[in-house]
Amino acid sequence: MKTLEIIGFKRANLGKAQTKELRNESYVPGVLYGGAEQIHFYAPAILFRDLVYSPEVYEVDLNIEGTHYRAILQDIQFHPVNEMLLHVDFLLLQDDKAVKIDVPVKFVGVSPGVLAGGKLVTKLRKLKIKALPAYLPDAIEVDISDLELGKSIKVSKIAKGDYEILTNPLAPVATVTIPRALKSAQAEETRGKK
Repeated sequence: MKTLEIIGFKRANLGKAQTKELRNESYVPGVLYGGAEQIHFYAPAILFRDLVYSPEVYEVDLNIEGTHYRAILQDIQFHPVNEMLLHVDFLLLQDDKAVKIDVPVKFVGVSPGVLAGGKLVTKLRKLKIKALPAYLPDAIEVDISDLELGKSIKVSKIAKGDYEILTNPLAPVATVTIPRALKSAQAEETRGKK
């Protein structure tokens, strides 16, 4: 898993006035939980750009006043109107504790249905998994080399790894749709055979 460093500073006051002041100075308040105690901190908003606005999943090296913590992003809050980053929650990674995280899907192989004129439609871009930190993947590969026209690949058909997939096993990950032109050509073919 890729690593990203975020440098933060401990917060002494947790009131609304100080939080608003931090946001006005382009800082984002946050909290790190999962350890013995919660750690409240703030960090420059620019440091979150690669973490938040990316489909990638990162392990975060959270450097709070010189103390390093391994963490993953657990939750983000945005302003409802101007989309400004308001608050971030991080979960401390511990080698012996499994974590739940959303991991992106990566398609591998060539679908015969797409080669026949169909369109690959992605139904799920991420899957929720549970794994120990050492086994967290960058992405989950989904083989589409058997995907025919009009067929779907479900979560239950994904090759298993050193993690447990928590997403509904019956949920479709991708479907190859039949274009309208191809449907009408098939319909004329069947009428011509009668």
